[in-house]
Order: sequence, then C-alpha cells, then structure tokens
Amino acid sequence: MSDHKPTKGKATELVETPMLDDAEPTRSQQVIREIMGGTAMISVLAVLLALLVGAILIALTDKTVQAASGYFFSRPGDTFTAIWNAASGAYTALFQGSIYNFKRPDFASGIRPLTETLTFATPLIAAGLGVAIAFRVGLFNIGGRGQMLVAAGAAGYVGFAWHLPFGIHVLVAVLVGMIAGAIWGGIVGLLKATTGAHEVIVTIMLNYVGFYLVGYLLRTPGLLQAPGSTNPKSAPMLDTAVFPDLFGPQYNLHWGFIVVIIATALMWYLINRSSMGFKFRAVGENPNAARVAGIHVKKVYVYAMLISGALVGLAGVAQVLGTVTTGFSSGIDAGVGFDAITVALLGRSKPIGVFFAGILFGALKAGGYSMQAAQGVPIDIVLVVQSLIVLFIAAPPLVRAIFRLPIPGVVKKRRTRVVPKVEVTK
Repeated sequence: MSDHKPTKGKATELVETPMLDDAEPTRSQQVIREIMGGTAMISVLAVLLALLVGAILIALTDKTVQAASGYFFSRPGDTFTAIWNAASGAYTALFQGSIYNFKRPDFASGIRPLTETLTFATPLIAAGLGVAIAFRVGLFNIGGRGQMLVAAGAAGYVGFAWHLPFGIHVLVAVLVGMIAGAIWGGIVGLLKATTGAHEVIVTIMLNYVGFYLVGYLLRTPGLLQAPGSTNPKSAPMLDTAVFPDLFGPQYNLHWGFIVVIIATALMWYLINRSSMGFKFRAVGENPNAARVAGIHVKKVYVYAMLISGALVGLAGVAQVLGTVTTGFSSGIDAGVGFDAITVALLGRSKPIGVFFAGILFGALKAGGYSMQAAQGVPIDIVLVVQSLIVLFIAAPPLVRAIFRLPIPGVVKKRRTRVVPKVEVTK
C-alpha cells in the first residue's frame, strides 16, 4: 500500500515552466551561429589547420630543431626557439614570395610576388570553375589534364601557324582552344547521357588519350612540332597571339587574368541567376526529382560537361598564350588539371569561392619556391599542406569538433520542467 496521503482542502496540478538556463536564442545569436558554422568558416579554419600541421612538419624537418632537441632536457628553451624560428621563417618566406617582399628597394619590385601569385592562379581558377560546374550537376570531372592538353594544342597551333591581325589573333586562339576543350568534355557528357558510362572512368581514359594524342602531334613534322626541330615541342607563339602584359613587361601577369575574372562573373550569373543554372542545381541535388519536374537530365549532363570542358580548356589556353610562349610540350598542364579539383573543393563549387581558392593555391605555388630557396624547406611540404586542406575540407565534422563550432540551422529546443502547483480550496 502507498504511504501517500492527500492533503485535505488542497488540489495539486502539474505545470510546465521553461528552464532559465536554455532560453530561445535571439536573432543576432542565430546569425552568429550561421556564420560560425557555415561553409565559409569551415574553409578558413581548414586552411589554418593545414598551415598549423605544416608548421609542425617544417619544425620536424629543420636541422636546427633536430640539433636542439638533442639536449632538450638541459636547455628546453633552445628547442622552442628553434621551432619558432623554423616555422616563422618559412611562413615569412612564403609571404614574401607570394604577396609582398619587404626586402625590395621599391614598391614596384616589392609587389612582384603578388603578380606571380595571380599568374599561377589564372589557370587554377579557370580549371577550378570547370570542375565546380560539373560538381554542381553531380558529375566528377577528373579529366582536366586531357581537356587542358587538347585545348592547349588547338590554341597553340592557331597561335604559331595562323597569321592574323593583332587583337583578332589572340581572340581566335582563345576561342578555338575553348571549343577543343568543350568537345573533349562534351564527349564525357554525351557518353554519360546516352550509355550511362561513369564520368570518372571516361575522363581518366580521355586523359591518356589526350596526352598521347598531343604527344604524337608534337613529334610529327607539319602538325604541332616546330619546323626543323626533332624535339617534341611546338614553335614559339606569334606576338599577335600572346596575351598582352597587364602591368608591363617587368611582370609575368597578363590579360588572361582579366579573362578569368570575366569567366568567374559569367559563371556566377549562370549558376545563380539563369534558368540553366537552376536546372544544374536541381539535377545536382536530385536527378530523379528533376526528371519528374520536367527537366531533361541527359541534356543537362551534356551542357554541363561542354561548359566544364571549355573552362578547363581556358586554363590550357592561358598556359600556352600567357605563361609558356616560347613553345610548349606535353607537360604543359603542369598538374593544374588535378589541382583544380582541390580548388573546386575548397571553393565549395561556388564561383567566388573558387576564385579566392585559386588565388590561395597560386600563393602556395609562388611562395613554395621562396620557402625552399630562403629556408631550405622541402617543396613537398607545400604539397602536404594542399593535401591537408583537402582532408579538412572533406571532413567538416572534424573541423567543427576541433573548434567546437555550431551546426548551422540546428537550434536547441526549449526545455521545460514540471513544477507542482498547489491551490488551496475552501
């Protein structure tokens, strides 16, 4: 039997009251939560984490740090000082080699590293935009190398074999190169739409086809090989087909960077403001739902790969007509086709994000050589940092857990507790 005895003249009612320690977040708190847990913050923190791990690796490979660690327990300060000098010296050299060199006597020569960064970034941004467009449709374009080589071969042939007036020549060369890249990418989209072939397999195979095709053309007299030469290299580009210098002959930066800026703006408009961009996003989110809504998914695949191939081809054009104007070989892609995948991932497949991600990787490329020359840091450390960026970008929960970031759109529900309410009755 229960020992509970009801109190005479009283009625007990259970009432739910909110707990004071879990109030509803205000509007400003919700905005801060969205910013701190958003994809942009994740990307920034992923870069910082990669640089931090890179600093640890730089310290571990530094000979001074290794020597100081031998007597760590007797003089630990020397080890920590050596670690700081190694990491700070390496990243200072990275800054001076990619942004501004304070050791230069004037501003014009001091800003040259930034122009080198933008020069390296030009093909990365173009190829990154192409990969990002494919990502938005749910396709993985890993065929940047083949598309760049084919576009570079087409643009290079126009650049040294055709004689056209100044102004028109470079435009025709760019257009021909982008068309060649679009065709190479369009083959992937067509096979995907008609046969269901997986785009990763097709693009990898087309990389080999493009590489050996361009290699054959460079070894064949009368095609891409320079006249009177036995080396697998093309003739130099004509002056009328080369991108003009942007800030003068003392810098390597050319008008190809302006073309990339225009391409970024056009891709932003295409994705965010056009009906075709809406179809791209719909197919990328759910192709079955898009098909039910009346969108021709197969055509979207073909259009997306055509645009993707054209943009990646623009990267090859920028290499031939802007950076390597003395003739090119089959290594003209310089790994840009694969680096573009990293750029697109870091930029979250958004044109503006890809633009700044390309500049970041351009800075790593430009500053990496300065790190190696000034501090003796292995150039492989830069590649490790790039790989770590991809690792952290691909694992947002890891970044959120390390920095204790909130999850956007998730708001804790207001908890309540039951409090007995007693009323006295006569």
